Amino acid sequence: MSLLGSVRNLLLALCLMLVLGFLYYSAGKLHMHGWGQEAQYDRLGFLLKLDSKISTELNSKNGNITEGGCRKGFASAQMTAIFPKFSKPAPMFLDSTYKRWSKLKDFVPPFGIKGQGTVAAKEAVIQKILGITKHYTLTSYLDSLSCKRCIIMGNGGIVANKSLGSRIDEYDVVIRLNEAPVKGFEKDVGAKTTLRITYPEGAIQKPARYEKDSLFVFAGFKPQDFKWLKYIVYKEKVSPADGFWKSVATVVPKEPKEIRILNPYFIREAAFTFIGLPVNNGMMGRGNIPTLGTVAITMALHNCDEVAVAGFGYDMNAPNAPLHYYENVKMSAIKESWTHNIGKEKEFLRKLVKGQVITDLTTGI
Repeated sequence: MSLLGSVRNLLLALCLMLVLGFLYYSAGKLHMHGWGQEAQYDRLGFLLKLDSKISTELNSKNGNITEGGCRKGFASAQMTAIFPKFSKPAPMFLDSTYKRWSKLKDFVPPFGIKGQGTVAAKEAVIQKILGITKHYTLTSYLDSLSCKRCIIMGNGGIVANKSLGSRIDEYDVVIRLNEAPVKGFEKDVGAKTTLRITYPEGAIQKPARYEKDSLFVFAGFKPQDFKWLKYIVYKEKVSPADGFWKSVATVVPKEPKEIRILNPYFIREAAFTFIGLPVNNGMMGRGNIPTLGTVAITMALHNCDEVAVAGFGYDMNAPNAPLHYYENVKMSAIKESWTHNIGKEKEFLRKLVKGQVITDLTTGI
């Protein structure tokens, strides 16, 4: 074969490869968008057109839809309809089998359980905590329910004077955040607390303010947070030199069986999968930490049949409105957060409301 013939064959082979590559790429695009049609999903994978037809169709498929009835599997089915990549199985709390959960050991807190030292050292702390708490689910009564309705109570001033207390208490699981009080505000926020999710700096510091029948759910955002939890569980002295950014609770009046560790999977999923915050090599960085409220919603989507919220949403156009329902601080006191991206987070929550995945009782989202 002549040199010219060899060059010709090589060029033909390259052209064929380019054509095949173009067809493969085009096929992928057409699969995502359809022949000449608009894109159906945004860059994260959420359906772009979130109309009520989705909810109507699912309402007819998901159990009891009579007034006050619990629609079994509704939240996860609704979420899958607007976000096809959603996968439901993910337990609320860490248990002795936590090592099997994908990538938990690959990320440092808050996105996993990897420590600044060796993974073995961090696991030893977690195993020691789990070894004494010995309970990794909700209460036996709640675990026995075939359908659970959950509500996440935000701390926003928007819930004030709405008289939603009795309606909130009708939910099977009432989730509260950090140190937001109940006593004295029952008319608006209800009297029932099933779970109170918090981290060291956000925990209630006065033991008398803890609700008697609630579970204390720990969210670890920093490696030292797990050391704090070990101190609390084993009733050891809390060291203020452990790197906390403000004072922390030194006593939590809960027995080990009333304490749980929130699955870090929900923090990572909320941040990177749902909101689209910067991954930053899996490290805590500027604007890549979701708020605890959004983390709680993410947890509920995996573990509750119906999900509602109240007290969510900040109206920045009303600077004199109350920031929180329990204090006189005004909306104008909000400063740009180093850790959170409130704008992107609100976009995500609005998708859930518009797609009717969650119900917003105070219509603040």
